[in-house]
Amino acid sequence: MSPSALRDALEARQVWIYFAAVLAAAIVGVQIPGAEVLEGSINPALALMLFVTFLQVPVAALCQALRELRFLGALVAVNFVAIPLLVLGLVQFLPPDPLIRLGVLMVLLCPCIDYVVTFAHLGRADARLLLAATPVLLIVQMALLPIYLRLFLGGEAAAYVQPGPFIHAFVWLIIVPFALAALVQAWAARRALGDRVSSWLGLAPVPATALVLFIVVAAVVPQLGQTLHRALGVVPIYLAFAVLAPILGWATSRLMQLTPEAGRAIAFSAGTRNSLVVLPLALVVPGAIPLVPAIIVTQTLIELLSKLVYIRIIPAFGARKSSPSA
Repeated sequence: MSPSALRDALEARQVWIYFAAVLAAAIVGVQIPGAEVLEGSINPALALMLFVTFLQVPVAALCQALRELRFLGALVAVNFVAIPLLVLGLVQFLPPDPLIRLGVLMVLLCPCIDYVVTFAHLGRADARLLLAATPVLLIVQMALLPIYLRLFLGGEAAAYVQPGPFIHAFVWLIIVPFALAALVQAWAARRALGDRVSSWLGLAPVPATALVLFIVVAAVVPQLGQTLHRALGVVPIYLAFAVLAPILGWATSRLMQLTPEAGRAIAFSAGTRNSLVVLPLALVVPGAIPLVPAIIVTQTLIELLSKLVYIRIIPAFGARKSSPSA
């Protein structure tokens, strides 16, 4: 089987692979004493996952994304104006615990840059536009996240969001993997060996994501104890977001007169969050473990379930209508 065919097979089954990893991790966390020592492996696993994820992001396509002005404008407006307003409304229903609010805000304010492209393709959306715009989404969310946290948490953010650890995590777990991925992409464009290496590394995102889920869940489960009910208490917020966010994205695309395919891409982006990419930033928050990682992983599980619904429902958006071209 060729690397591309194997990658397609992995991506088509990724939801079930992730659920299997989480189930196995939960069993290990409960049944095997000392599983929490895996906590030290979280950052290396995240660095690997982010490297192979960024390798799929077309760094050189940033200029192409900037030319798709109407689509890009709708994508930015939804993810960085409409969605933050929705999240601001939803967090009012959360307990006043700043760690709970911090975890929910961190995950819901950051749009996905990786597997959303695969799900958008399965949902008959214009995955090409979404793929080209991923560098823009990454740059803008990392720039705006600290601002949003201070706006939404006020003075509480200063106690939990220290710039030093955030900068360290951002550099070593986001900037460095992104730069290495850009170098491999440049190598692949110039050398046959680089192209072959890049193709085989293209198989890694799904297994690497499953590995991160396994390590995080196995390390966090033994420490949950009395915090489990606090983590599960955010589920209604995540369910409400999963329902409302894609509708908000689709409505915005109608206002911007995008094609149905582009509108579906906006809907998928609105409903898909960057949980595992923001996880390293959450881990450096004082006192975050185990509650904040548990809150973030809970969103991932709700999101994976919602994707099974999205790929059946969102293809019907605009299916009987024609729209002006994006």
